[in-house]
Amino acid sequence: MPQTINVLFLAAEAEPFVKVGGLGDVAGTLPRALRALSSDELIVDVRLVLPLHTVVKQEGLKPLGIFSIPRGRSEVQAEAFEGTLDGMPVYFINGDPIRASGTVYSSNNKMDAEKYVFFSLAALELPSLLHWTPNLFHANDWHTALTAYGNLVRRWEDKTNRIASLITIHNLPFLGPDVKEILASYELPLANTDLPEWARVLPMPLGLWASDAMVAVSPTYAEEILHEEFGSGLHEFFRNRTDSLYGILNGLDTASYDPQTDPFIPSRFHADDLSARQPNKAALQEKLGLPVLADVPLLGMVSRMDEAKGIDIALQGLRMLSKQKWQLVILGAGNPKLEDQAKKLQETLPDRVRVETRFDAKLARHIYAGSDIFLMPSRYEPCGISQMIAMRYGSVPLVRAVGGLHDTVTDSETGFVFVDKKIKSFNDTLKRALQVYSDRARWENIQKAGMRQDFSWTRSAQKYLDLYKRLIETAAAPSSEAYARRTERASRIREEKPVIGGAK
Repeated sequence: MPQTINVLFLAAEAEPFVKVGGLGDVAGTLPRALRALSSDELIVDVRLVLPLHTVVKQEGLKPLGIFSIPRGRSEVQAEAFEGTLDGMPVYFINGDPIRASGTVYSSNNKMDAEKYVFFSLAALELPSLLHWTPNLFHANDWHTALTAYGNLVRRWEDKTNRIASLITIHNLPFLGPDVKEILASYELPLANTDLPEWARVLPMPLGLWASDAMVAVSPTYAEEILHEEFGSGLHEFFRNRTDSLYGILNGLDTASYDPQTDPFIPSRFHADDLSARQPNKAALQEKLGLPVLADVPLLGMVSRMDEAKGIDIALQGLRMLSKQKWQLVILGAGNPKLEDQAKKLQETLPDRVRVETRFDAKLARHIYAGSDIFLMPSRYEPCGISQMIAMRYGSVPLVRAVGGLHDTVTDSETGFVFVDKKIKSFNDTLKRALQVYSDRARWENIQKAGMRQDFSWTRSAQKYLDLYKRLIETAAAPSSEAYARRTERASRIREEKPVIGGAK
């Protein structure tokens, strides 16, 4: 009989059901990549669970039942539904806290806190309704982090609980709102944690503290959060938990992002015939009203308008390099000040710059397929997939050596890399890239090297599976050191006088 590993994968969003950001890409793809690792000896039964957001289409979903989550002297009803994605069970949880929100993420902290606390606790109860027992809960970011915390509470209350937990850190600065009162209303005790005082009532820190493993979305990001600049105030905590901190690079849906089959680009191509790529550049220039010039490097950016993305670095740098030969296309929306800066650059250089401040998935793919250089001068980038897509489509990335950009782009081999956040560093690197661009043979070698990189989920999924196996084995082995540390954390859940704070 083959061994079976049961994993309940929790996320706030997942393609193709609902997507707001990069988490949706990961949660829609990684679970399927994990299931694909099943063999005659091992069945990897990963199942996805999402909130039933109002934007999710309910047609075809099968009602599974209703169960209750105790809340004070009353109860909150949770409804469960089932769908499928390439043969994978996908569960949806609904209830008044989810219906009340109306959006995936809102600007109302109290509403989001109630919504995601309810969802996380309901997800813990879901396996009982399914008559299916997970070996591991895999949570993602603050929205589902309290599943790990609730699981640890269960370990304290039920000494036979051997379910492991893991949290993937996609965007650490978003730690979630204060949930002290909401946890109390659901009668979930606050632990006597060794977190910083301000963090002891926030979902992400509580979940990380309770989890058996923490996975940053790139190896470099796992190193960065050990330091004050990137640690969001938790760097000392991470330094004390390096034994359970890992870095696993996100993958890319290479079936969707494939220049040989992409229906959204004018001319499909592959690394062995880059001449078929050129029509995409001409079509993009023509579409946006730029002069159709084959020999002028076309720079592309597809990004949220956010200082974290280094948009201002690129805009100021390019303004200083106006005497160089280049054209620029920017697609993105966000910070109004950055949008205005981008539009002012277009006004200054109307024959060279086009700025589209909107979300447009088809145009984004056209920019990947038609631009020569893809700019990502990020101040902060836990992983990033745009540089992977750009390379796959033959657009040479110019990036800052941060997070996943550092792990995926090799200077002068698959792209161009600068280290510090100075505009001069960006400019020097861009000038270097423009100089290489004039050497067509060398430029094509860089393009082809990038296009041949393997960014599929297979390798990353295997690393997650290996980690799953270790965590599950440890959860069932009371003699292990990791089990002892977990038991010590669980012992802090309830005391005669529960307190919020470090051990006295």
